[in-house]
Amino acid sequence: MSAAAERELVEELLAGKHRALARVISKVEDREPGYRDIVSALHEHTGHADVIGITGSPGAGKSTLVDKLAAHYRDRGETVGVIAVDPSSPYTGGAVLGDRIRMASNVGDMDVFFRSMSARGTLGGLSTATADAVKALDAFGKDRIIIETVGAGQNEVDIVRTADTVVVLVQPGSGDDVQMLKAGILEIGDLFVVNKADMDGASRTVADLEEMLHMERDPTAKLDTGGFDKPDHPDHPDGEKIGGDTDTEEADEAVWEPMVLETIAKSGEGVVELIETLDAHAQWLDETGRREVKARQRYAAEIRQLLRADAADLIDEELDRRGGVEAMAERVQNRDTDPYTAASDVLGAIEDCVEQQRE
Repeated sequence: MSAAAERELVEELLAGKHRALARVISKVEDREPGYRDIVSALHEHTGHADVIGITGSPGAGKSTLVDKLAAHYRDRGETVGVIAVDPSSPYTGGAVLGDRIRMASNVGDMDVFFRSMSARGTLGGLSTATADAVKALDAFGKDRIIIETVGAGQNEVDIVRTADTVVVLVQPGSGDDVQMLKAGILEIGDLFVVNKADMDGASRTVADLEEMLHMERDPTAKLDTGGFDKPDHPDHPDGEKIGGDTDTEEADEAVWEPMVLETIAKSGEGVVELIETLDAHAQWLDETGRREVKARQRYAAEIRQLLRADAADLIDEELDRRGGVEAMAERVQNRDTDPYTAASDVLGAIEDCVEQQRE
């Protein structure tokens, strides 16, 4: 695609043409030549949408809940974009569930844009392509963007880099799932939803989640029960803990305490309360300045990720020029060199180029 065609595509997207939006997301997902220029051109038009991440184990009812959320937002006159990140096909890299029937109550509504994307093997189900697709939806003018991710354990912390609000779904009686939250997802959830609350075990699951959140807020309780140290939270760039021993009243006011809600997505019960809580969190983000903090952290993480990817490409090119990594491994095996020297030799050419640019 020529530069002129890329500019025209961007202009059509900004003008609200759904076909252009679909084409841009396809180019982004397939990493077609020129996609970076398109995303770069869209960047200045982003930063207006509220991005909600819905995550949790398979079978928790994420798709049904997302459908209900989109319908309620549409009833309020808001436009919605939905990105459903499905497991990747090991053969094609495509979304193996991409053709399933979803968003049933929003079929035919042009103001609900639904796209199923492949996780492409990315841990946590989010790839860089997904983040770029969010930018396209944001620039298009969607008020709410919902990302539904495949369940993948603690690696779903990836979603924090893309979503303003993270909702973790748990189904009743899923004791193993609740225990899994201790491994990492507990730190990223702004809201925890026990879906299918009409099933047996819902009350126990709610109690378990509330107990775990209490332990997170109370360092003493964690110590007594052999808990673990909490890593830096995305809402707290300096590493302070959520809740617990904050030193000032101002710090306490800047803390969002995750809560547990119950829903029955199939019937829509509890969805209104969930949306009200999502609105409250969005308001809190704006009033405390945390939305800007998250945005800076998101951009910093994205820059690092892009740099690592580009540097890896340069290294692969240099390895190919030297006969490939297998040839180098054979030299190491024959004791003609060692791994450190081999790595240093490959990086030496790249370092020389960097030094020349600095001069």
